Amino acid sequence: MSEYKTFLQERDRIDFLVQKEYKITNVTESLNGAFVELENVAEDEKEMLHIITPEGRKYFAVVLIQQQKAGA
Repeated sequence: MSEYKTFLQERDRIDFLVQKEYKITNVTESLNGAFVELENVAEDEKEMLHIITPEGRKYFAVVLIQQQKAGA
């Protein structure tokens, strides 16, 4: 699979969870990618995504900044 297709899958998973009102609560960076923890407080559910593409990392960073601005 091409890196672009991998990014599209990562973006779609992030968008799907954000649409279901999940918020990014924790990010752990490593050489193997980023592990992004999202939580839905209303339903008390957590999800963990492994983001491996640079574009995916940029994308979740933008989503995180948007969530922080909306919460402020």
